[in-house]
Order: sequence, then C-alpha cells, then structure tokens
Amino acid sequence: MKKMQKGFTLIELMIVVAIIGILAAVAIPAYQDYVVKAKLAKVASAVDPIKLAVATYMQENGSAAGLTGNDWTTLGMSAAPTATTEVTGITVTATSGAIVATLCNGCIKASLNGATITWLPNMGASAITWTITPSVTSDTVLNNILSKWI
Repeated sequence: MKKMQKGFTLIELMIVVAIIGILAAVAIPAYQDYVVKAKLAKVASAVDPIKLAVATYMQENGSAAGLTGNDWTTLGMSAAPTATTEVTGITVTATSGAIVATLCNGCIKASLNGATITWLPNMGASAITWTITPSVTSDTVLNNILSKWI
C-alpha cells in the first residue's frame, strides 16, 4: 500500500514567497507616494484659510500693497495660524501677499525637509489666481501634486 503525503513541496512554497516579494516591491513605493500626497494635501488645507483671507483683502483693497508681513488682524484673522504636523510655520509676505509654508523636517519625506512652498497671488480683472512655487524642484511627487493644485 502506497502512503499518501499531503502538503506543499519546497519549490511551491518558494514560488509563493517570490510572488509575494514581487508584489510587495511594487506596492510599497506606490503606497509611500500616496502617503506623501496625503501629507501635502494637509499642507494645502492649512494654507487655504490664509489664501481666502489674502484674496479677500486684495479684492477689497485692489492689491496687496497695504499688507505688512504677518499682520493677521489686517487679514481678518484673530491669530497666526498654528503649526501642524507637516508645517512648522506659515508666513505672509508684506506688499505681495505671498504665502510661504515651511515644511517640517522628517515628517513628509527626506527630500522635502525644511522645504518651502510659496503661493503668490496674481490680481486679475475678475479673479485672483495663484502661482505655486516650491523651493525643491527635483521631487517628482511634489511636482505632480503642485501641477494639480494650479
């Protein structure tokens, strides 16, 4: 009588492990990009109320010429914006109304440590548009996201 063995051979198990390894090698970098995108979206959310305040000031006064740097009461805000886990500080530049968000070290990704993103308002005839400029131009994930924000 012949014995029946049940189970997997070593080669079958090695093939399964190899397939899992290949899938993980593809999935992990994509997942990391999604995490960076989510954190940069939080940066944009932190800046949005200030963009609204600067745009309102410019529409009411015709330009940003009367702004003084970080004059939050002139912008109709009760206090300076608080830092978030991704942003160490947000400033408004005098006379231009440019908003500069400084990213924290080690909270988004290494290539963006201490980087800044600047939103510059452009007063048009019927609307205010924003030009977004990062201090780091070599990061492809950041550039892809910024191209969608414009």
